[in-house]
Amino acid sequence: MSAARITGAVRRDETIARLTLYSNPFHVTWAADGRQLVSTSDGVGLTDPPRAFHANVYEVIGDPPALTFAELPGYPDMRLRFRESEYASYWAGSCLAVGDRIYQVLMTTNHPYLNPDLTFWPGFRRIGAKLIYSPDGGRTWHNQDGSHPVVWENWDARSRANMLFFDEDPPGSFASPSFLQMGRGYGANRDGYVYVYFENGDAEPAANELGLLRVPTARVLERDAYEYFAGPAAAGGATWTSDIAARAMVHTFPAGWVSSNDEDGNLPAGWAVNVVHNEPLGVYLMVAQGTGVGADGAWFSKPSYFGIWAGPTPWGPFEQIHEDTAWTPAGDLGSRAFAPQIVPKWIAPDGRSFWLVWADYQYKRDSSTLHNRDADFLVRAGHITDDDEFGRVFLERLAANEARTGFNIQRVDLQVE
Repeated sequence: MSAARITGAVRRDETIARLTLYSNPFHVTWAADGRQLVSTSDGVGLTDPPRAFHANVYEVIGDPPALTFAELPGYPDMRLRFRESEYASYWAGSCLAVGDRIYQVLMTTNHPYLNPDLTFWPGFRRIGAKLIYSPDGGRTWHNQDGSHPVVWENWDARSRANMLFFDEDPPGSFASPSFLQMGRGYGANRDGYVYVYFENGDAEPAANELGLLRVPTARVLERDAYEYFAGPAAAGGATWTSDIAARAMVHTFPAGWVSSNDEDGNLPAGWAVNVVHNEPLGVYLMVAQGTGVGADGAWFSKPSYFGIWAGPTPWGPFEQIHEDTAWTPAGDLGSRAFAPQIVPKWIAPDGRSFWLVWADYQYKRDSSTLHNRDADFLVRAGHITDDDEFGRVFLERLAANEARTGFNIQRVDLQVE
């Protein structure tokens, strides 16, 4: 079928619902059995006592706005602790259901967030990503090499041999890959490939560049099977290469939306990208958020950039259909909305509307008196070594200061010719 022409999009503020789920961001996939699963990080679980985690997967139950969330039995315990051990930390990234298999990206950094004395460790940045997977719909989980249980490698033991991507060139590239979503259990896919988008670095101009790779659906765990977009071909096709250095880009985002400050707990951050196949309209919808950067290069100093694009293939070309250079849902000027995601199951049967989910980095305290939101929490909780006590204190901090960090949803209507 030929792709429909989409000329615009309207975000319906009257449909906004803010649901309590203390974590962020929210990467959603549609499993083959009909469940919706969300990969999320840096939050507190639904257990009693509360469990602070670096990575988790929830089941999303219901349809907007009446949603509930449930823990996924069998998911590994990815504890969040301020005092890091010899084991590297991993944060939840994109996830994808392909048949009964579920893949989850785990992102890792160059070193811990904090020094041993709990001061911020400068230069903190994402450096790589690995995959874990469940062969049985989320009941059991395995490392990328098939071993079980899931492990966190030592900081100095990580390499391209046990990671999907690690310390690539330029710095920060491939560190936060994002799966293309194609229907229930990836059932809308017709060519037998899984597609993955990636930022080409964490500093401008490379951070504004979006790349694409593909891999046969049966070989997602094998980096040697990956092919990288190398440029357009005749009749809207694409050329591919197995040489990572010969890759080309599928899209370039506007300049000025990438943070550069890596002091005092800041993290270089650019574009959060999500692409979903809208099967009824025969188009690929991309939503992306750029980081609101302050004069000092720090992240989330002002509202984010938000855009929507549409293209006829996974490699585009992507035409912009919506832009907001100060993304403040429902006019909330304090918003620091980020990581927009189109929920695959909630695309309307005619394709003309969908539901968007996002997180919000808004903080209740006056930013002029607190440069980093973690600074006061370190004073309060830095001495805690008991996991249950830390979980309770972390939950109290989130509830008191980050009410917008929950699962925020909104319907978006497309204008179609």
